[in-house]
Amino acid sequence: MKTIDKIPTTKLGRTTELVKTGVKVGGNYLKYYSKKAVNPDLTKDQLNEDNATDIYDGLKNLKGSALKVAQMLSMEKNILPNAYVERFSLAQFSVPPLSGPLVRKTFKKYHGRYPEELYDTFATQSINAASIGQVHKAVKDGKKLAVKIQYPGVANSISSDLAMVKPIAIRMFNLKGKDSEKYFKELEGKLLEETDYILEVKQSKEITLACSKIPNLKFPKYYQDLSSERIITMDWMDGVHLSEFTKQNKDQNKANKIGQALWDFYMYQMHVLKAVHADPHPGNFLVDHNDNLIAIDFGCVKKVPLEFYTPYFELADKKNIDDSRFFAQKMFQLEILREDDTPKEKRFFSELFHEMLSLFTKPFNEETFDFADEGFWRKITELSEKYSKDTELRKMNGNRGSKHFLYINRTFFGLYNLLHDLKAKIHVKNYEKHL
Repeated sequence: MKTIDKIPTTKLGRTTELVKTGVKVGGNYLKYYSKKAVNPDLTKDQLNEDNATDIYDGLKNLKGSALKVAQMLSMEKNILPNAYVERFSLAQFSVPPLSGPLVRKTFKKYHGRYPEELYDTFATQSINAASIGQVHKAVKDGKKLAVKIQYPGVANSISSDLAMVKPIAIRMFNLKGKDSEKYFKELEGKLLEETDYILEVKQSKEITLACSKIPNLKFPKYYQDLSSERIITMDWMDGVHLSEFTKQNKDQNKANKIGQALWDFYMYQMHVLKAVHADPHPGNFLVDHNDNLIAIDFGCVKKVPLEFYTPYFELADKKNIDDSRFFAQKMFQLEILREDDTPKEKRFFSELFHEMLSLFTKPFNEETFDFADEGFWRKITELSEKYSKDTELRKMNGNRGSKHFLYINRTFFGLYNLLHDLKAKIHVKNYEKHL
């Protein structure tokens, strides 16, 4: 794979790169409408393919939060056209890495020493490259290590990157008014945390210690003395990415074993720790030769305050969802309904969220749940399409829900997608064995 010798780190340099991408996308639309005038039956498939490629190519050169947003969007399989999902999913663990000389220069800047001064051996060619950093293989005292190095300038460009994509997000998600700022602040805060590798090592050690009792689940050991604000050193873990495993696996028992470990891991974090690994994409999980699940990245951890956790999971109970008075009360507590809503808005958003919650919380109301159930996924797709095309919704204020929904919904949606890819059947309350 081609390597990168330089990353734009100034606001001007990064804006220029995005403008170039915008020009290419504009050209794609001109070509599409020219062809459409001749052939009215032309679909948007090629347009989506061209736009997805050009947008991803621009973002992969920027890296950082811009590419991280693309990675997050790649999990929206029921919202984005497939061309975007496929292209943006490359941001999970397969983007052009830094060149060897830039790796050494970056390492010296962040750690004060060159990598060969710290490890017995260090491979300057990265093994995996993602949105925030890339991973290198090293050896010290006979132990195989994984060394994650953050891309230069990533932490300092988060605020300006988000300011550039904010107008697009406001239009895409129909966010109106000053309340929309709370969602951007939540996103900015989490992205800043992901660039703090000292915090990541701390979170990693806390969560892995607490969840070590869960069967068929493994974690690397983290080395604080070989880590710093922009460098993390951990055990090298042998295994294949979860996405690779799901493509080749034909054994239902293996799928169920790994899926149960994944489900128990998330339920234990959510219900016991009230802090959860909020980046559940395939690049953050491996499967070893004994079919154990390995969690390898704790940069994005969402703490779940009780004032959100309690009403959120009260509405995971079907009898509460169907109690209209109780349901309305929780809608206000979760900031989905507002005191200044019109009767029409209250009715509309109550019906919308009742329909959504009834579907998305279905796994919590069963003893076992089969994530291979295509009927369940078809309903999710239909619901997404229904409201994405709803003209009434576009006229209303889309600022709905506590800021905590941003990462909690992302967590569950990502978890559901991973379990669906596995085609796993899980025991819903199994995590309670580990309390």
